Amino acid sequence: MATGASIDNLLNTKQKKLSFFQNLILVATADRFVDSMESDFLVMIGDQLGLTEQDTTPIADNLAKLSFIVPEDGLQKTVELQTLVMMVLQDGKVDDKEYQLCLDYTRRIGYSKEMLDELIADLGKKQGNK
Repeated sequence: MATGASIDNLLNTKQKKLSFFQNLILVATADRFVDSMESDFLVMIGDQLGLTEQDTTPIADNLAKLSFIVPEDGLQKTVELQTLVMMVLQDGKVDDKEYQLCLDYTRRIGYSKEMLDELIADLGKKQGNK
């Protein structure tokens, strides 16, 4: 993820932070299982965003009713997509449901499937995944 300072500039309201976190949780739970690495990643991102359990509980409690919130800012879209892909790669495999959600997000922000596949390959190499 980008540095804390740049994230604070991009996600400069509580609503933007909660939307970002909601999108991340949607991907994390797509396969109906959140392993310890995914959970740790969620906690780390929540901490970086300055979100409390009180902030995030309504998201977790209403997952079935929630959908992606697409940011307006181009840089925020890109950073968010990178973070979503990092979430997908946390357990070392790309689950099809997680991939499809990322692909939906990718298309909604105006990027191609090829761009998503490149990002997965690049970030996967950096994380040591195949």
